[in-house]
Amino acid sequence: MYVSHLQLADFRSYESALLRLEPGVSAFVGSNGQGKTNLVEAIGYVATLGSHRVSSDTPLVRQSAPRAIVSAKVVRDGRDMMVDLEINPGRANRARVNRGAAGRPRDVLGILRTVLFAPEDLALVKGDPGERRRFLDDLLVARAPRMAGVRSDYERVLKQRNALLKSASARLRQRAAPDLSTLEVWDSHLAETGAELLAARLGLVEELRPLIAHSYAGLTDSGGPAVPTYRSSAVPEGAEVPRERPQLVDALREAMAQARERELQRGISLVGPHRDELHLQLGDLPAKGYASQGESWSYALSFKLAAFELLRAEGDDPVLILDDVFAELDAERRRRLAERVRDAEQVLVTAAVGEDIPKELDGARFGVRQGVVESE
Repeated sequence: MYVSHLQLADFRSYESALLRLEPGVSAFVGSNGQGKTNLVEAIGYVATLGSHRVSSDTPLVRQSAPRAIVSAKVVRDGRDMMVDLEINPGRANRARVNRGAAGRPRDVLGILRTVLFAPEDLALVKGDPGERRRFLDDLLVARAPRMAGVRSDYERVLKQRNALLKSASARLRQRAAPDLSTLEVWDSHLAETGAELLAARLGLVEELRPLIAHSYAGLTDSGGPAVPTYRSSAVPEGAEVPRERPQLVDALREAMAQARERELQRGISLVGPHRDELHLQLGDLPAKGYASQGESWSYALSFKLAAFELLRAEGDDPVLILDDVFAELDAERRRRLAERVRDAEQVLVTAAVGEDIPKELDGARFGVRQGVVESE
């Protein structure tokens, strides 16, 4: 799997751009602010329908333009597939596959798979639990695009239940009786959808755990072992989390019942996958707050390398994107990372200085200056 063509119209800083790529390593080199990250961001968007830099689509559209177009030709198993995405801030986005009729953007999920590592990913180790939950859910969708629907259903139910709890909490503060007639219905919906998402996350963490430990050990001799453990809000801390979906439904329902008074007081759902944590252990200590900067980088890289290996084992190498990563690493970690990824079918690298790219990743090189991309 690789991207052979990328075309942009009014995406970020690009009024227009056309780029032809080959398998192997392609590096985009240019000073900060010249547009090199915008190129790999667009490729990541084709794969995930999201950006690794911003949470909404609005910044992706060039200033004063009504919409942005991202088109990519993906070669997979010798077959070409053309993906066209129209990004419309404030309105529904549209997608086309092989120039067919416009459809839902979600329909393109699974055509291109990428694993992207960027400086922002240090938040996997140092950030709040939401960063780690997002990583798990994004990887679930990359492996099985139908999980995008499961994720969306859960978020919809959570929003409805939170609205009910917020209204009930306001009534209680006014010393009035809240209307809880539909709360049990939303409890049931949250337990059912939450159990499906939770079961998928638990299975994924079991698969990732040995891959993360192996990747970390290959990147650094410092600290370790690196051990991630999933902690569910549906069971008391230290208790074993059920693995089967029916038991998870029961656990979520029981936990919601026990949290009912606190939820009504605070007006928010306190139980469910949105409150879970992926705890990161490094040796005998938690990584957050104890890992050094270098160890934190190695741990975060290990997450992405583990994701790459998991997707690769399913048949096709995902496109590996390293966005301004090497400037953050010392020479030894650069070398070890380059050796781990150089045999991927397609590796896209961005760097401000060409010397930051290890010699193990020699390949095609493009200069990016003021939004102009030229082969060097």
